[in-house]
Amino acid sequence: MIPVCALQDLPVGEAVRIDGEVPIAVFNVDGTLYAIDDTCTHQDASLADGWLEGCAVECPLHASCFDLRTGIPSGPPAKKPVRTHEVVVVDGQVYVNVKAPERMGV
Repeated sequence: MIPVCALQDLPVGEAVRIDGEVPIAVFNVDGTLYAIDDTCTHQDASLADGWLEGCAVECPLHASCFDLRTGIPSGPPAKKPVRTHEVVVVDGQVYVNVKAPERMGV
């Protein structure tokens, strides 16, 4: 698991980006935490910099929206989903359990 921040440092309606091999964005939606790959699948833009509306984030570059629960885009220009990750809070600290990247067709 990757440490993110203290729960108190991630207010409702905000997001935090974790830099790593694959950047991850963690969002606080009305007290429920969601984590997805941070990079839009349409073009290289940080979803942590996007706009939250309910359980969706809108990419700041070309307005693709991704469901934070599933990673699936709601429409173009993005067509591919982003990976979702499990978020765990232990003793007031937020952690992300990062899924392994899916292997492309063999």
